[in-house]
Amino acid sequence: MRTSTAEKHIKETLKYIGEDVNREGLIETPKRIRKAYDEIFSGYKQNPKDLMKVFTEGTCEEMVILKNCEFYSMCEHHMFPFFGHISIGYIPNKKVIGISKLARLTDLFAKRMQIQERMTSQIADTIMKELD
Repeated sequence: MRTSTAEKHIKETLKYIGEDVNREGLIETPKRIRKAYDEIFSGYKQNPKDLMKVFTEGTCEEMVILKNCEFYSMCEHHMFPFFGHISIGYIPNKKVIGISKLARLTDLFAKRMQIQERMTSQIADTIMKELD
């Protein structure tokens, strides 16, 4: 969607809720919301595979765990934010990824319209696919 089109839709939404879109405080609001959406929904513009740098050296047999990683997402049913913490663990099979990549993977999927159950599956499926 073109930027100007998105901003027009936001302006129409402001009108729908009863706002005066020409009011001083709202003149730049469609642009600010569009820029915020670019960040909030940036997960659509990223490929999870691009995050997954896999290493075969330095692997271990113990579980690798990322605990209490904070995430923020948008509910696809109501388009309202939800947030929480996620813990991810896997047992390496001759391949590992850096723990920071698990946090980035979480962020990528959280920055899409989501439900918690699908987000969990997407993260797990990506890890399984890339690490066997």
